[in-house]
Amino acid sequence: MHLSLPVLPSSPKSPCAAALASQDPAPKEKCGVVGVWGHARAAQLCYLGLYAQQHRGQESAGIAVSDGRRLAHHTGMGLVPEVFDGPTLRALDEAGGRGAIGHNRYSTAGGSVACNAQPLLENYIGGQVALAHNGNLINADLLRLKFEEAGHLFHTTSDTEVIIHLLASPAQQKAVDPVGASLRHLQGAFSLLFLFPDRIECARDPWGWRPLVIGMLPGGEHVVASETVALDVMGARLIREVEPGEIVTINDSGLHSRRFTDPAPRTAHCVFEHVYFANPASVVFGQNVQVTRERLGETLAKEAAVAADYVVPMPDSGRSAALGYARVSGIPYREAIVPNRYVGRTFIKPSQDARAAAVRLKLNVIDQLVRDKRLIIVDDSIVRGTTTKAKMDQIRAAGAKEIHLRISCPPIRHPCHFGVDFAKRSELVAHGRTLEEIREFLGVDSLHYLSLDGLLSCMERPAESYCEACFSGDYRLDPEHPVTERVIDIEQLKIFGGASV
Repeated sequence: MHLSLPVLPSSPKSPCAAALASQDPAPKEKCGVVGVWGHARAAQLCYLGLYAQQHRGQESAGIAVSDGRRLAHHTGMGLVPEVFDGPTLRALDEAGGRGAIGHNRYSTAGGSVACNAQPLLENYIGGQVALAHNGNLINADLLRLKFEEAGHLFHTTSDTEVIIHLLASPAQQKAVDPVGASLRHLQGAFSLLFLFPDRIECARDPWGWRPLVIGMLPGGEHVVASETVALDVMGARLIREVEPGEIVTINDSGLHSRRFTDPAPRTAHCVFEHVYFANPASVVFGQNVQVTRERLGETLAKEAAVAADYVVPMPDSGRSAALGYARVSGIPYREAIVPNRYVGRTFIKPSQDARAAAVRLKLNVIDQLVRDKRLIIVDDSIVRGTTTKAKMDQIRAAGAKEIHLRISCPPIRHPCHFGVDFAKRSELVAHGRTLEEIREFLGVDSLHYLSLDGLLSCMERPAESYCEACFSGDYRLDPEHPVTERVIDIEQLKIFGGASV
């Protein structure tokens, strides 16, 4: 366990520094966060919440705890049950007992290395803080450069560390509300949990890109998480969302709300949460995910009818849409592709080689169900296309007579800069290709994506409430020209003498 001792910069010869040097610096955060305050077993409850949100990140996991006076934490690479065992959780609860926050990581900024695992825990002039972040900051490089010009040292390559440097800077420490003053410098997507010795601070960007919800345990203790499925597993009932532009303090006296900025003119709830990322049991942006995905499949069937023998889902993320498609089309639904439950989600593997290996292990085609059949294969999305092509080839080799591929979202043609790992245009199979070219590449008899209008018609909030920039290229913020809302005075930063926080 990492105790709450002063943190020193990584040595250039340290394993972490060597790993960082080998990482691709290009932005690749879709993560899960969870927090508990006022419960004696806060760390174990965080563990349950992280386990329920394992689908949001498989690279690393961590939990930070407070005993009311100081913080301690434990982080590691891998899945939640690989990072935490019984003795570790008991030790965290013994070191804490007041509150805890946890984090599952899937990197979009910074590499997949141990020193980037969250929550980050730092000592600074104001005391101690642990921070867990879901999102991606488009002005992190600009802010980091200013801090480095002032002599600050960074321990990680994660954009999250910039937030701690902001919090520790003199200008923010002199403010009436240091957390709020720090957040006003940020541009991009962020749902944040700060753990201080005496409280948790929850914050959400003014656009509301990423989900963040608050719940209450039967004993009256408050919890917070990325998804409602985590609340369910912890035994908490949903109270409400953290609103865009809001900070909620959770401490011994309950919940306290304040705004650090006004909400954006129109929100930017990530519609891809409903298409792929969120757990089907969750309520995201006020809407159940399973019901939404079935609606997507129903709408897809109306847009792209075709004669076939079976509707077959691509496990597991295509199952909900396939149910909706089969219900509207009247074509029998068959599970002809069997998943290996012990292989993780291929889309969020950090490298293409790892994704390809996982695909070969993950899905098995039942020859007897597909041979000489006309199949409608329903999947939620196609990002890079390579794994989809491999599966279509496998289905064809099993003897399928026709393959009609139906996708329950529009073509992903543009990078996401706000928390999903498709930041390079060259990685997107739909970028610069016609529908016919994509069909030929995938080797299917027909291909149809759900239209953008069809997708948005399935959402319960107004269409303008959602970010769909990965489909349309309509970005709420200009990712190529980020700015800070306030100018950071480098001379003020130098008050700390250039030391790292």
